[in-house]
Amino acid sequence: MNAKGSVFKYGDNVDTDVIIPARYLNSSDPGELAVHCMEDIDKDFIKKVKPGDIIVAEKNFGCGSSREHAPIAIKAAGVSCVIAETFARIFYRNSINIGLPIIECPQAAKGIDAGDEVEVDFDSGIIYDRTKGTQFQGQPFPEFMQKIIAEGGLINYINSQE
Repeated sequence: MNAKGSVFKYGDNVDTDVIIPARYLNSSDPGELAVHCMEDIDKDFIKKVKPGDIIVAEKNFGCGSSREHAPIAIKAAGVSCVIAETFARIFYRNSINIGLPIIECPQAAKGIDAGDEVEVDFDSGIIYDRTKGTQFQGQPFPEFMQKIIAEGGLINYINSQE
């Protein structure tokens, strides 16, 4: 399983309120959430993001409230992977639950810039910055997590086991 796309780069402490502002939480429709993804931190994000693109951030990505809406909005916007130095624990769990691949890799978070073309190999955890010709070793996903992501989330995975 791989992800490949152009990078949108953010700093420390990107919280769930800027990923999907609270004023839009009256909807749980992924398409509606995607339209407002990142708008309070990056007004042009939704106009520029293309299917497969990747978010790279620094420390504590997804901090704040425990809302599942945040990873749902990111995934529905077409983002194929989020790479960060660290993630808030509940955001990490919610991301896996809804099938959004995320990788912690401090070196990649610091070494990749906005606009770089990046490819992630989930089996090995290797993150390739194709623009710079560099690579970083992230944490590979265990097989069971890859299955959850491949099925589109935990509920789909559980249903597929019946």
